[in-house]
This record gives sequence, C-alpha cells and structure tokens, in this order.
Amino acid sequence: MAQPNYKLRRQRVFLVFAGLFLGTLALLNILGISRFVDLSFSVFGTRIPMVVAVGVLPYPITFLCTDLLSELYGRRRATELVWMGLALNVWVVFLLWLGGALPAAPGAETIDPGTGRVLDSNGEPAVFFQVRTMAFGVVTASMIAYLTAQWCDVQMFHLWKRLTGGKHLWLRNNGSTLVSQLVDTTAVILITHFWAAALPVAEDEPLWPQLLTFIASGYVFKLAVALLDTGPVYALVAWLRPFLGIDKTQEIGLGDEPVAAVRPA
Repeated sequence: MAQPNYKLRRQRVFLVFAGLFLGTLALLNILGISRFVDLSFSVFGTRIPMVVAVGVLPYPITFLCTDLLSELYGRRRATELVWMGLALNVWVVFLLWLGGALPAAPGAETIDPGTGRVLDSNGEPAVFFQVRTMAFGVVTASMIAYLTAQWCDVQMFHLWKRLTGGKHLWLRNNGSTLVSQLVDTTAVILITHFWAAALPVAEDEPLWPQLLTFIASGYVFKLAVALLDTGPVYALVAWLRPFLGIDKTQEIGLGDEPVAAVRPA
C-alpha cells in the first residue's frame, strides 16, 4: 500500500483553515455594524438583553481556526497568520478607499449639496458609500482589537499547552479564546464608540449602561460559541492528527515536517 503524501495533506489543510480564517475576517469587516440583531432571551422570567452586530456572528470562527492551527502547526505559523490577517484588513481599507476615489460612471451618482452625501441615479444614498463609511468607522477599532485579541489567543493557547504538558486541549482551547474574546469585545466597542462614534446609542439615555450592554452581549455570544466548539475541536484534532501523520507530541513545522510540540518539563 502506498504511503500517504503527508506533506501535501499538511499544505492543503493549512490552506483550508487559513482561507477560512482570512475569508471570514474580510467578510466580518465589511459587514461590521451594518445591522444589529436582537438575540435577547429570558431566564426564569428575567429578560437578558443581547444585541450584537452582524459582524460578530462569524467572528468566533477565526478563533477556532487559530486554535486548530496553533495545536497542529505551532505558535509561529499561527502568529504569522494573525499578521497576514492584519495585512488583509489594510488591503480591504485600501480597496474601499480606491473604490470611492475613482470617478463614477457618467450619470450614476450625484452629490447632495445640502449634506454632501453621494446619491445614486434614483436619488437614494449610494450603497457603496454607505458600506464604505461604516467600514471606515469601525476598521480602526477592528484592527486594534483584532491584533490584540488574536495575539492574546495564540500566546495564551501555548502558555496553557506548556503548563499542562500538552494535555487538556479543552482548557487551552476555551481558556485562550475566552480571555481573548473579552479583550476583543471590550476594545472594539469602546474604540468604535469613542473614536468613530458609530454605535447606535440613545443620546437621551446614560451612555455606560448602553456600552456595557453591547460589550456583555458580544462577549456572552462569543462565550457560548467558544464553549460549543470544544467538541468539534476535539473531533477535528483527533481526526487530523493521523490524517496529517503526527502524534500528540508533535506539531507541523515550517517545512511541513513533524517537530516536537511541547518542550520537556
């Protein structure tokens, strides 16, 4: 029986998770705060508010990807992907800027002299510029929060891995994600409001209770998803290790060859 081509498998699996990570990241930056959804629920008759931006919905997938890549490919490659994600954010901003800087097709757009807004041929606000304005409003918050949270996730994942000698995947998967998600949620809400003034806050109501509701809503949502993904992470790691030709003491190095994953105590 022919020996499986493990090197090709390792390259393809990394490409799948890296593509999912980067594609999700690009999508959530475009969606951003274009819409808020109400996921509030009741516990024993008490209503628990949970209002989250649609950009938050796919965000936990990025942490699932970095946790799997950290486990299978090591901290260095996971960290490199985080930096590539930051570069992707910059690229998205550049394309949005370029799309607005280039001249429109003849008759496609007009400028409202009263507000200075760009209108389409029907006299409605141009969709592209609405998306562009919202994306610019949150992109600074997104990049700062993303870089901080993803760096925190990767570092804490490997801290727990080193402290437990490579055991208890559930601890490093959940522990790293829960801390990093709190960092991310708090940063993105505060920066989006105080830097970009892009949150739908009521001017006639106290500010901080509203901000704390946004933070708590986003974090509880991410917390629930992080806890639910523990089973899939275990299942994927258990299946991928033999598929990639590595055991529990190994990870895939930069040359797509197995290396020791945990230093002896």
